[in-house]
Amino acid sequence: MPLQDLPCLSLQGSMLFQYNRTSKRKSRAFLTEGLDTECTPTELIQQWSPPHKHQRLIAKGKENDDNQFVLARRSRRRKEPTAGILWDSLPDELLLRIFSCLHLQDLLRISVVCQRWHRLVFDESLWYSVDLAGLTHMGPALQQVLKTGVRRLRCPRAFVEELHFTATDPLQIVQMDLSSSIIPTTALESIICHCRLLEYLSLEGLQLSDNIICSLAKNPNLLQLNLSGCSAFTAPVVADMLKSCSSIEQLNISWCSFNNDHVKSVANNLSPSVTHLNLSGYRESLTLDDVKVLVERCPHIETLDLSDSTLLMADVFPVLKQLKCLRHLSLSRCYHIHLAALTDLGKLFPALGLLDVFGLVQDSHLPSLKKEMPHVSINSRLFSSVARPMPASRVVSSSSEHTMWNRQCRLRFRL
Repeated sequence: MPLQDLPCLSLQGSMLFQYNRTSKRKSRAFLTEGLDTECTPTELIQQWSPPHKHQRLIAKGKENDDNQFVLARRSRRRKEPTAGILWDSLPDELLLRIFSCLHLQDLLRISVVCQRWHRLVFDESLWYSVDLAGLTHMGPALQQVLKTGVRRLRCPRAFVEELHFTATDPLQIVQMDLSSSIIPTTALESIICHCRLLEYLSLEGLQLSDNIICSLAKNPNLLQLNLSGCSAFTAPVVADMLKSCSSIEQLNISWCSFNNDHVKSVANNLSPSVTHLNLSGYRESLTLDDVKVLVERCPHIETLDLSDSTLLMADVFPVLKQLKCLRHLSLSRCYHIHLAALTDLGKLFPALGLLDVFGLVQDSHLPSLKKEMPHVSINSRLFSSVARPMPASRVVSSSSEHTMWNRQCRLRFRL
């Protein structure tokens, strides 16, 4: 609607117009009546000028000593104090603290308020730790989040469409969980190849490639790596990756599509810094010789899972005895190990506190075995927790639902 069509504006405009016409008419009449000199009398100027608090009289030359001119300035209106505090008056630090209490949807919604809020919404401090679990159409959202400088990213069981991440600078990701996601291999490659600072990574159940494993080798600070159930990569790249990632402390490489060469690549190239290892699921691929190499290379192992290794027998215990720090041993479904051989484990491993032997001991024999090893908890852990981002339990509590490696993700998608 044009401004002149608004009633309030039309009314104000007509009043101003009439006032200007009247004032001009009066001024013109006074100026034309009896003004014989070239200088306008001071009395007329003072009469038709608005009142001023401070009027300054200035003489204009010696020849006009009797005629003085008035210099005046209109007083400024004082702004009335506004009730409350304006958002624009708040510093950036305080606004960032307020924005940090919002969920992901609300944060994106307020980003369109103004340019300043848009800049603050995408500040790296707000996107340090992001949980995208439960978000549909993950592809565009994931690509946008990666550009914010996120350091901790959690999106397990996600469905990611085609994603071509083409950033030139390396990503800042330190922790990332993509477990059990559906994501194209090319999309995963475009993400991993830009990572150089990874310390905690879980790709459980994903189809990988040699390029992805080679990209992992460019993360020398990697501490925990979960590749359980992964496939489609060769033995040589595994060896190269383990040689480069010499700081790994926890490695879960169970139930992968491995053959004998893969298992030997792991055993022969593991870093001595490894303390938690899950190498279960290799029924006829893991041999006693491989275990000997593991023990020699990694003497500080505290948790070892060799479940479902059907070639292992009781002669593996003297080899494992060299692990002085062993506290948790899993030999479930190693069917060639008999019950009688298990009764001496309490004496062989004085530091042992957890023993998993599912499938080897019947429920009726458990009391007698526990009597032989009173300080050992037997068959209390159904799932392995090695290098996994969430606690190994059937029931996930609400407090740990958004947890990744024992830390909560701050910015979450609200369902």
